[in-house]
Amino acid sequence: MVDIEELSFAYGARGFRLRVPQLRLDDGERVAIVGPSGSGKTTLLNLIAGILKPDGGRIDVAGTEVTALSDAAHRRFRARHIGFVFQDFALLDYLSARQNILYPYRITPALKLDGAARVRAETLAEACGIGDKLDRHPNALSQGEQQRVAICRALVTQPRLILSDEATGNLDPDSKARILDLLFEQAGAVGASVLAVTHDHELLPRFGRVLDFAQFREEAPLP
Repeated sequence: MVDIEELSFAYGARGFRLRVPQLRLDDGERVAIVGPSGSGKTTLLNLIAGILKPDGGRIDVAGTEVTALSDAAHRRFRARHIGFVFQDFALLDYLSARQNILYPYRITPALKLDGAARVRAETLAEACGIGDKLDRHPNALSQGEQQRVAICRALVTQPRLILSDEATGNLDPDSKARILDLLFEQAGAVGASVLAVTHDHELLPRFGRVLDFAQFREEAPLP
């Protein structure tokens, strides 16, 4: 599902550097990423999703070399094949929860916003415990409820790859387990892979593999 070779990225000449010689995520695999703050976990997810551009190397997702795509093509590819749960949720304040969940369909002509998509959005919202809040805007939702909206949005298109940046970070223990069950259930239904950044070590046994990301960070040499 994901194949990375000789990936490199840097924030400025004297800043953080990330180098991933090789990383592979198989179809249907569930991998957790752990590591200290600033080790590059979120950066890797943004590189895979095409939000950031690498300085070098190659990223393949579902057989497509995404590093070779134009910005517009990468956005279309991401909308169709990648579900991303952002750490800061990235919800649009002027849209309702329902509209935020269905937002990928509104920005990608290749995705058809039909009755099945609307039903799927409502079903996901019910499973996440926000079925009665779909007409509310983000500023009328708690942090945990906003997080659930973001999770539903990532899942509604039935993506091949789910990228999760602390998807359960603002939830109580019972809700964490329920949300992770939902992520894995939806991924399993379509054979999707899950790559999840987490600081919650209690969740790690639920994943098939744990990747310690500290090994990939490099400090730029001083001039």
